[in-house]
Formats: sequence, C-alpha cells, structure tokens
Amino acid sequence: MGVYDAPVRRLDGGSASLSDYSGEVLLVVNVASHCGFTPQYAGLQKLYEQYHERGFEVLGFPSNQFGAQEPGTHEEIATFCETNYGVTFPMFEKVEVNGPSRTALYETLTEAPDPAGNSGDVAWNFEKFLVDRDGKVIGRFRSKTAPDDPTLIGAIESALSA
Repeated sequence: MGVYDAPVRRLDGGSASLSDYSGEVLLVVNVASHCGFTPQYAGLQKLYEQYHERGFEVLGFPSNQFGAQEPGTHEEIATFCETNYGVTFPMFEKVEVNGPSRTALYETLTEAPDPAGNSGDVAWNFEKFLVDRDGKVIGRFRSKTAPDDPTLIGAIESALSA
C-alpha cells in the first residue's frame, strides 16, 4: 500500500483521502499535546506557512501511544492546537503508529529508514516523514529534529525543487 492509498479521517471526523495531496510534498508528523516536543507545533506551522504556496503540506496525526501524552478528544486537540500554536495545517484523527493496530499509513511510513539507517517503529511523538510529490517517503527525521533544523529544511527545499 502506498501513502496515498491509506485511509484517514480528519480531526473533525470527516472522511479524507491522502490522494487529495498527490503532487505535493508532505511532512507527516505524529503529534501530541502534552509532550516535551509539543512546542514543535509552532515550527511546523511556520514551515507550513513558508512553503505551502510551493506545494507543501504538513499533516498532523495525533497519537496517544507515548506516555499517554495525547489524551484529549478530537475537539480538545483541535482547540489546543488552534489556541496555543495557531495551527492551520491539516490535522487528522488519533492514530496508532506502532503495534498490531498500527494504521496503514504508518505501516508504509515506518518502512523508511532514518539517516542512521534505522527503520521500523516510531520512537516518540513528533517523528517526521518527508514524502515527495510522487508519494515516496524520502526522509525520516526523529523527534529531536526540530522543524527549523537545516537538514530538514534542506530536504524540504530539495523535494520542492524536484
């Protein structure tokens, strides 16, 4: 299954299709509201604003799998993101990123290796996957890679120029 084939639902409960983003560069991120990395929402929003007009999307997928750091309802998550970080990029329903209930999207994403060559399970909240315009995962950035990290920005700019 490819990235565009994975079934997803918007945070407001409506159905969605990742094929709607075909032809765009995607940064798919598992997010959480009560995590030490939560301030990365601000940087993700900045990336979205900076590159959106060039065909770039940040896609947020809340997950409660790491330290129960995303306990809220979908409505609470939406309010938190909008109120605290001004998030306007697309957000989707809570997902399982690891384990037997891992969503189809993350089955595909976790096949990609990080710069050290490690693939497999997501290690923590705010792990980022960069997807090119053809739906191929071209980069994986662990949680400690901030949205303003030069390596991540360089990879985004390269994908947008391709």
